[in-house]
Amino acid sequence: MGLGPSLSIRQSQQLVLTPQLTQAIKLLQLSNLELEAYIAEEISKNPLLEARSDEPEEQPAGDFMSDEDTPDEAPEDPGADDLITGTADDDRPLDVDWTSEALETDSFSDVVTSGGAEEAFDFDRLEYSPASLSEHLQDQLHGYSGPEGDLARIIAEALDETGYLTVPAEEIARMTDAPVAVVEAAINIVQGLEPAGVGARSLAECLAIQARAADRYDPAMARLIDNLELLSKGRLGDLKRICAVDDEDLADMIRELRSYDPKPGCQFSASAAEDVTPDVFVRQLRAGFAVELNQATLPRLLVNRRYYQELKSGPQDKTSRAWLSECLASANWLVKALDQRARTIVKVVSEIVKRQQGFFERGVSAMKPMTLREVAEAIEMHESTVSRVTSNKYMLCDRGLYELKYFFGSGVASAEGDGAAAEAVKSAIRELIDAETEILSDDAIAGLLKGKGFDLARRTVVKYREAMGIGSSIQRRRLRKIAG
Repeated sequence: MGLGPSLSIRQSQQLVLTPQLTQAIKLLQLSNLELEAYIAEEISKNPLLEARSDEPEEQPAGDFMSDEDTPDEAPEDPGADDLITGTADDDRPLDVDWTSEALETDSFSDVVTSGGAEEAFDFDRLEYSPASLSEHLQDQLHGYSGPEGDLARIIAEALDETGYLTVPAEEIARMTDAPVAVVEAAINIVQGLEPAGVGARSLAECLAIQARAADRYDPAMARLIDNLELLSKGRLGDLKRICAVDDEDLADMIRELRSYDPKPGCQFSASAAEDVTPDVFVRQLRAGFAVELNQATLPRLLVNRRYYQELKSGPQDKTSRAWLSECLASANWLVKALDQRARTIVKVVSEIVKRQQGFFERGVSAMKPMTLREVAEAIEMHESTVSRVTSNKYMLCDRGLYELKYFFGSGVASAEGDGAAAEAVKSAIRELIDAETEILSDDAIAGLLKGKGFDLARRTVVKYREAMGIGSSIQRRRLRKIAG
């Protein structure tokens, strides 16, 4: 076969992500607050985009699910004249909860947001920034001077977030070229600050500092603190002998220790806690559940076509016309992508509510196992799309604020046949342990759960119990014995 140039035709399939499709995928996985920042950035780059704060005339991003047939057409609302003359057929009492009534037709943001020219000042706008542990301690060290005071300020900066000093005194002395005795004096200054227990180098020292602050550090308490290992093992007999006290005194000392804070520095935070804003509202109505996006955090994005016509009619060169056309296409695509995002989120959340209706009606005990694939197949979407929709998004319902990922998870077999979600099993285990009069073993818990309709093995009980941070039967028995 000779070598030489030739022409050939080949047919193949290739998946290409266009910039528009990449943008739509990115928008889908953003939360409402992240989306707001993204839209603000796009508005700054595209002169044809503008955000309107007024409410839209109609809300396409809402959905309603009912177990009943479609109700008959509602009668027209009475006019103002009918209400004044009393001819309107309205038997609602004057002291009706108008907020609850309004929620039947209006959105949460419409009802909660109050208007008026003389609206009261919103104190929620003032962001509270809590002082860190270091700042709190530095404020108390203003009256200290000299080498001890300077070292105390350094030590206050070196404490970890729990309030403990993890750097040895010898290391501090080497780093600061100060005698170890001066370092120890500085540590004593820090340990005398509030909250009691900061500056400790071990749990025993932390508890001892708090006992001294409460004037309870007597020889018996000192021996108890020195033998915390025996206390953790529940060897109360040995502790009574070591501390030379009776049962009543030992129980009183243990109660005193339990009232102390083993991590006093955790009372302070260097950063403010992040507020979680719901992306979706789910509320129960008379005939079912309504799903609605949180419009308060979603700016209404519009394409300013009048401005586009003004720019188009002006003098332009080829580059300007291409740039203007690109801005218009980008703006139109973004508005379309935002609308598609809203409809997709509502569609996914509606399916979640439909499948987990027992949770919204009866609580965690009625949750069912559910996977992303099941929801994706039900709404005829790809599993990755459902995963992006449920990432970083929160739902507010009558039972509280939940992340959308909370409703997905594996489960175990149940008497009903549909299975039970892992959260439902955890809730049942916690109820049994909270209500136990005698400490139940894992085998006993598994037997009681089978009586409730949950078919699971002992090792599954152990896995869920440890995931909830609940100790074994031996540990719970020991804690009950220590509690007296």
